[in-house]
Amino acid sequence: MHNPAKFTLSDMTESGATLRKLGTGADSMEEVADRIVSYFYRQFIDPQTDASAFTLVRFFKTHAFSELPTDLQAYAQTMLNQQVAPPATKCLTLLATNGDRVEWQSRQASIGHQAIPLISEQLVAQSPMISQLIAQFGLPIHAVLDPDPTLIVDLEQKTFNVFHVLDAVNSPHVPAQQEFVVPLGVRSVFGFGAMLPSGNLIAIIVFSKLPISWETADMFNTLALNVKLAVLPFDRGAVFDQQLLIRN
Repeated sequence: MHNPAKFTLSDMTESGATLRKLGTGADSMEEVADRIVSYFYRQFIDPQTDASAFTLVRFFKTHAFSELPTDLQAYAQTMLNQQVAPPATKCLTLLATNGDRVEWQSRQASIGHQAIPLISEQLVAQSPMISQLIAQFGLPIHAVLDPDPTLIVDLEQKTFNVFHVLDAVNSPHVPAQQEFVVPLGVRSVFGFGAMLPSGNLIAIIVFSKLPISWETADMFNTLALNVKLAVLPFDRGAVFDQQLLIRN
């Protein structure tokens, strides 16, 4: 167990070793992502309460609209009203989630985040958390919406900055203040990610009940490579859990 507010180099090394192995025996990227968010939710504890220090942990991946399962295509389309999503449109897709509420423990139960079409830079700018996430990562928005094949290798080798909001309350970058941030006691938000060889971005976003300094969040950022290594075998393979797709 780890206290995220006092994350040490030893904690980082131990966590990295565990994360790298979470892809072993998995059948899809979704399965690995679920293991990853569950690890963060269950292993990082508030020492004052012995409960999870994190209210919610989410794993996102950009994914082409045409390659989404039909239910997620329909979901993404509803977010565009009458506008039709071009097949190549990148969608910020919720691959796994874990949190304090039952509805936060299944991506299918998520309201508003299952598949967010990133159809234009203007649309991204209307989503404060997404636009800030990309900006703080140090990525130009077009590199996420329409990655240049000639630059993907460079982007894949790039170490992204950490996304960090020290004070979540009243932050313009964290929406749903009265419905989520205040009643759930969210103190800080941070995220980290990496670019896959396919040109798709993966990102983990953590909503913490404990205040997380930038220095501590930056230590979590070093775990991005370990997360990437865990999901890498599925980058051009099985992304979604086939059993879930059959049931749905």
